[in-house]
Amino acid sequence: MTDDTKIYEEILRLKKEGIASALAILVQCTGSSPQKAGAKMLVRSDGSIVGTIGGGGLEAEVIQASLAAITSRSCQTIDLELSEEYDYACGGRVLVYIEPISPEPHLIIFGAGHVAKALSLLAKFSGFRVTVADDRPEFANNENLPDADHVLVGDFERVFSQISVDRNTYIVIATRGHRHDLEVLKDALRTEAYYIGLVGSKRKREVLFKLLEKNGLTRENIQRVLVPVGLPIGSVSPQEIAVSIMAQIIQYRRMHGPSRVSDSACSRSVPEDGAT
Repeated sequence: MTDDTKIYEEILRLKKEGIASALAILVQCTGSSPQKAGAKMLVRSDGSIVGTIGGGGLEAEVIQASLAAITSRSCQTIDLELSEEYDYACGGRVLVYIEPISPEPHLIIFGAGHVAKALSLLAKFSGFRVTVADDRPEFANNENLPDADHVLVGDFERVFSQISVDRNTYIVIATRGHRHDLEVLKDALRTEAYYIGLVGSKRKREVLFKLLEKNGLTRENIQRVLVPVGLPIGSVSPQEIAVSIMAQIIQYRRMHGPSRVSDSACSRSVPEDGAT
């Protein structure tokens, strides 16, 4: 197996596991350099690497730049002279391109009913890693949820101790009752989840928000919850509700994330399908 193959296989593994990384490519070399143009190095979010672009101070500098690129989610190009500062005395110069690789966004669905089943299918199709949790084994199983990457069975209040939640996490709450909704909301609002949506009415929103305030959560934090969840498209069936939720998640991700809608493939600057 070549080094490049190992790197690309590791990129796929990290994306599936929700771990960020950055790919550093030596794109230009002048004078003497420890590696030729085209050399690659993958930097994981913990600073560990796969592959090499030459070792020494050069590599250490690129690792730090790669970690910065992971944090900022923006590409970088660095121009370095191979001087004694980087443990080289060959007098060469290198140009390194660094591209951050974001993991698949993670959707966690609480409740394994009809909406969850349809939503897990749409989310998987949209490039999300999907986890579904429910306390009913007759619903929370791989046969009922074939599109989910992970299915968790057990009490809702224990779910957050079993999964990692960060700014790349989206949460949809569709349990079978107010009590379970409240349990999940209290825990969800203590995380850094980027999106928290709840299936329910405006009346349900008022009741749950008052209960959350009584539990010591601030109004500002509570306002993170989107209720009713989904775009207002007049959805009625579980499948239609799932479409409205997935559309809102995509909109929220693109509008509020590092890339705006105008930067996406479906921006207004792109002609409609079939147009010239």
